[in-house]
Amino acid sequence: MLALEELTGLVVIDEIQRFSNLFSVLRVLVDQKNKKRQFLVLGSASRELIKQSSESLAGRIHYLELTTFSFEETGELEKLWLRGGFPLSYLADTEADSVRWRKDYIKTFLEQDIPNLGIKIPAQSLRRFWTMLAHYHGQLLNASEIGNSLDISHNTVKRYLDILTGTFMMRQLQPWHENIAKRQVKSTKIYFRDSGIFHTLLNINTHHELMTNPKLGASWEGFALESIIRHLGVDQNDCYFWATHNQAELDLLIVSGDKKIGFEFKHTKTPKLTRSMQIAYEDLKLNELTIIYAGDKHFKLTPHITCMPLDSFLSQK
Repeated sequence: MLALEELTGLVVIDEIQRFSNLFSVLRVLVDQKNKKRQFLVLGSASRELIKQSSESLAGRIHYLELTTFSFEETGELEKLWLRGGFPLSYLADTEADSVRWRKDYIKTFLEQDIPNLGIKIPAQSLRRFWTMLAHYHGQLLNASEIGNSLDISHNTVKRYLDILTGTFMMRQLQPWHENIAKRQVKSTKIYFRDSGIFHTLLNINTHHELMTNPKLGASWEGFALESIIRHLGVDQNDCYFWATHNQAELDLLIVSGDKKIGFEFKHTKTPKLTRSMQIAYEDLKLNELTIIYAGDKHFKLTPHITCMPLDSFLSQK
């Protein structure tokens, strides 16, 4: 209080996770209306930290998520996909330098950043769990199966996943439930938010290794999905997937008011109309359905189902 009370203008406080009790002091300072100042608080995110700040500064705080590089900022899709968007990974002089940076980052994140958030989990245990998640990228979460493989409980699996989600390393995509007479999937789908980190945990270091890896399709789906959500600027609470037990599915459903927009992601040069797409369009009463694929043409499969290259979609204003 002594150090901050007399400051005016823009006050920047970095690494807030190292001293999260400061939020109670900030609440007092923010309520001093006679001072012309604003506080910019920076630091690693966690669910516990966000909860504490929300309780202490309710009605006084606004959150901004600083994301990694996007296609709109780089203009290079293939390089961004392989290396991910962390600045020093993307800007590295060589692929080897990029891989080395990501490996060092993962080590530092697990051994220093996570403990600095007050989370007591052995770094090796969390790394094994994170690597296991790479094999479930783009798939339904099966906490019991993962737990059995790592000899941990399904509740521990969910706790570890919540930690990685709270630090913006993972995305948990929730299922959408439509009022229809079909059995619909209720499990969560999981994705790595940065494709470069995903590739490093799978030991994919070059473009050739990516193109020949069995996880190629899953990698493309996660990268495209994250790029679309970021490009459209939609809230994560408005993003879903949809699937039924008879194999009809939709990779991404964005619900905004009474509007429903669907996306399918296909790493192919020749996307084709499928029964699943038609069912999704009809059952969900979509306003539009876009197939994001790996080609370079923009065309329609039906009057309401459009195929677009990812870079073309991301270049739209």
